[in-house]
Formats: sequence, structure tokens, C-alpha cells
Amino acid sequence: MKLLYICTHNRCRSILSEAITNSLAGDFIIARSAGSQPAEEVHPLSLKFLCKMGYSITGLRSKSWHSFAQFQPDVVITVCDSAAGEACPAYFGNSIKIHWGMADPSKIEGKASEQEEAFMACIDEIVRRVRILKNIAEQNLKQSDLRDILVALEASE
Repeated sequence: MKLLYICTHNRCRSILSEAITNSLAGDFIIARSAGSQPAEEVHPLSLKFLCKMGYSITGLRSKSWHSFAQFQPDVVITVCDSAAGEACPAYFGNSIKIHWGMADPSKIEGKASEQEEAFMACIDEIVRRVRILKNIAEQNLKQSDLRDILVALEASE
């Protein structure tokens, strides 16, 4: 299964999701991430906490969704509310589109311990969801069956 995570700036939640998915489910899922308005860099705390949890950060960078016109993902997952409201480019037309509403840990401006707590909560949530996705991907379903399962899963979240 090919999966594209989208967040407006592609610097935190989508980057975390890409790295975690490729680590935990890379044998069944090829994950990438992008943004409609990519930032200049990946949020430094995204990289710090991915490393702390043992995930590879090699090759992670903020990218435009226009970089993926040839990728043809089976599934596009928006991970921020503003990206969920944006119209995806036409070349994602056949992709299953779902939304994971997750709080943005990079918005926490408190103490370092509060920032870490927010990032760890987000990482834990992504891990939980990726494990479900991996179980689904292992079944090698037809696109219509995959759509039904993912839409039902989205509705239950």
C-alpha cells in the first residue's frame, strides 16, 4: 500500500507519521509526507523526539505535495484540520482520502517537559493508528474494500 500523509506545512505531524509508518510497517506500506505550503525545515523537536524513540530521520524534509504527482498513493491521510479542508490536487483523485485529527505538538510553547509530553502523546497516537493500518495492509484488499474499512475506521475515531 502506498500512503501519503498531508499537513499544511509538512514539518511536524505528517513528518512524524511518515517516519513511524516506514519504521513499523515498511514491509507493507510505503509512506511519504507532504504539505500544501511546506515549511523551510522540519520542526527540530520532531526530529529530536523521533530520534529519542529510535526512529530513523534519514531523508526527512519538508516537501510540497506537488512533488508526488507520480507517486499515486492508494491512501491520502490529512493529519491537520487546515489540510483536511483543502482540495487535494487532481492527481490524487483515485486515492482514498481520510482525516486523522491530531493536536499539533509543535504549538506547545510551555516548558520543555510540556513540549516533550505533547510530542510523546502525538507519537503514541500515530503508533496506535499505524499498527491498525499495518494490519489492514497485510490483508492486501481490493481498493473498494480498503476504502470501506478506512472510512469506517475514520468514523469510529
